Amino acid sequence: MACFFQSAAKFKTRYATLGFSDEANLDEEARWPASYALTELTAAAEARIGALMRQAVS
Repeated sequence: MACFFQSAAKFKTRYATLGFSDEANLDEEARWPASYALTELTAAAEARIGALMRQAVS
């Protein structure tokens, strides 16, 4: 599974991006998220990212 993080500051965008390759096990029927926008890293966001990572490699 491959994932990437794109910094908002480095790329001068309004949000950071967390993305996953097609190998990630994030399928939801006929669609699945390929990336997520992150405006801030809160405890709740950290927990959700951890859950996504566990799901992606399952």
